[in-house]
Amino acid sequence: MNSNDFCKKIPNLVSSFVDTFVDFTVAGIFLPDPPSPPFSQTTYPPPDRLIAVGDLHGDLSKTQQALRLAGLIDASDQWSGGGATLVQVGDVLDRGGEELKILYFLEKLKRQAVKDGGNVITMNGNHEILNVDRNFYSTDPSGMEEFRNWAYWYTTGNNLKRLCDGLTKPKDIYDGIPSNFPGIKQEYWSGFRARIAALRPKGPIATRFLSKNLTVLVVGESVFAHGGLLPEHVDYGLEQINNDVRDWITGLKDNISSDLVRARNSIVWLRRFSRKYVEECDCSMLEHALATIPGARRMVMGHTIQTSGINTVCDGKAIRIDVGMSKGCINGLPEVLEISRDSHLKILTSKPVYDSDRQDLVIQERHGPLEIQVKA
Repeated sequence: MNSNDFCKKIPNLVSSFVDTFVDFTVAGIFLPDPPSPPFSQTTYPPPDRLIAVGDLHGDLSKTQQALRLAGLIDASDQWSGGGATLVQVGDVLDRGGEELKILYFLEKLKRQAVKDGGNVITMNGNHEILNVDRNFYSTDPSGMEEFRNWAYWYTTGNNLKRLCDGLTKPKDIYDGIPSNFPGIKQEYWSGFRARIAALRPKGPIATRFLSKNLTVLVVGESVFAHGGLLPEHVDYGLEQINNDVRDWITGLKDNISSDLVRARNSIVWLRRFSRKYVEECDCSMLEHALATIPGARRMVMGHTIQTSGINTVCDGKAIRIDVGMSKGCINGLPEVLEISRDSHLKILTSKPVYDSDRQDLVIQERHGPLEIQVKA
């Protein structure tokens, strides 16, 4: 039996082997079957335990530290959260050199969690949108290199598939992308080109990972958005927002409304509830937005680094969870937010409780204080 006869009989096996080889070479992990499905809903009932994690920005080590702090992964980085739900509010991309490794890692956890009755929900931040838009102004050189390496192995895998007559010939991932970029240092051209190929609408990484992200999410009484939601966003329709962004990322829509994901007051760029001083936060607008979402009591957001750690404003209605943990940001110590089924809020932190800047953590929520738990 020659190689082509063999491939014609088991093309799917050959393709799967090549994909597994490429995945392991790029990310250093084997992804368990089956793949996580596309998102199918925007609103979820409250789980017994919900963990929310802020911006990760290409720092795999800090990502893993945060999830261990929450008890969601074990010492071997396998899911140990049982039936818990993890929400990551976006900005996996940029500022670090392990962006792909985090995307693969979260995909692995999605697949493991569902087998234990748990759930891992990932979201779009402004940096995911920037990258789909081919805007790499915040990309670290190490991030360019990680994608250049991915493109090399992904192309190698496609070339192997082309050797088999029984497999559909893969498309050139670089189709339509120039090979040189005036204004960009030549040493970064290959990485720049690889990021475009991977992350543009219909790109392999955009389709495989980013298209499964939500842009807005409701879990029980908590609303999640990377920057925040305004009443006009709610009026547009939460499910419609998620569907529009997904369809743009997968290439089913040619464009996406800037009012949703690009403008200053869009869902992933908004800072009206995240400013440093309470008097600068638009609490009345926040209350209006929450009032238009049935059952919503609070909004959880990332995007704006809180140098003092996770905190609340607007009588506990806004919870800001971006602590700048990535080395590419302020290298902050990991913190995560825990919400129980009965809406008891707890901050899990490895920082000393009595930091001079942590007074805001004892702000009273309407139904009780925000508890802090320190873990070594």
